[in-house]
Amino acid sequence: MSSVQDNPPRILIVEDDERLATLTREYLESNGMEVTVVNDGEEAVRRIRADQPDLVVLDLMLPGADGLTVCREVRPAFRNPILMLTARTDDMDQVLGLEMGADDYVAKPVKPRVLLARIRALLRRVETEHERDQPQMRLEFGNLVIDNSAREVVLEGKSVDLTSAEYDLLWLLASNAGNVLSRETIFEKLRGIQYDGQDRSIDVRISRIRPKVGDDPDNPRRIKTVRSKGYLFVKEVGPV
Repeated sequence: MSSVQDNPPRILIVEDDERLATLTREYLESNGMEVTVVNDGEEAVRRIRADQPDLVVLDLMLPGADGLTVCREVRPAFRNPILMLTARTDDMDQVLGLEMGADDYVAKPVKPRVLLARIRALLRRVETEHERDQPQMRLEFGNLVIDNSAREVVLEGKSVDLTSAEYDLLWLLASNAGNVLSRETIFEKLRGIQYDGQDRSIDVRISRIRPKVGDDPDNPRRIKTVRSKGYLFVKEVGPV
C-alpha cells in the first residue's frame, strides 16, 4: 500500500451514479486522495486486479456485475480494504458483503464526512499493521502458524487465504490467546470506533475464519464464543 505520508492513497470508486461518483471523487481529492472512478462491475474487476488500489469504494448495485460478485472475484488477488456502499435498511446486503470479503460498509445516502472517516480508518489500520513493532511476529499453535511479518497464515504446511480484515482479526485473537476479547475491545482495536451492540461484522468474520484455520464451525475448539463476553482463541487444542 502507498504510504499516506509519502504519496496520496489511491482510491478506486466503483459507482454507476455519475453525480454521486463525481461528488465523492471531488470530496476525496480535496482531502488529499488520488481517485479513479469506474461505473461498471466487470471493468471494476479488471481495474482492481491490474491497479491494486490502496482502497476500493464499491457500490452494490452495478451494471455488468454487482458489487457482491466484484468482491468475490477480486478477493483471491486483492488484499487491500474494500468499503462497500449498502442500502440503509438492508441488513442482508451488509452481511453478504462482509461474507464476500468486504472490510466495512457505509449506508446510503452517503454522508461525505462519514465516508472519509471510514476510509481513513481502514487506511490507517493497514498502515499500522505494516509499521507496528510487534513484540512477537510469529505465533505457532500446533499445525497452525501465523507470521505477522509476512501477514501469512499456514495450516498443515499450506498457505491459508484470508482477507486483510480476516487476518487482522485472527492476529488480534491469536496474539491474545487464552484471554477473552469482548466485541467492544475488538471493535476499538480494529476499527477505532465503539461497538453499537448491533453490528454483526465481527461475528461474520469469525464464522469465515474458523473453517479456514481448521476449526469446526458447528463445534469450534480453536476460536470459541464465550456467551455474553466475546471470543477466546484457545492456546492448546487437544485431540478430538
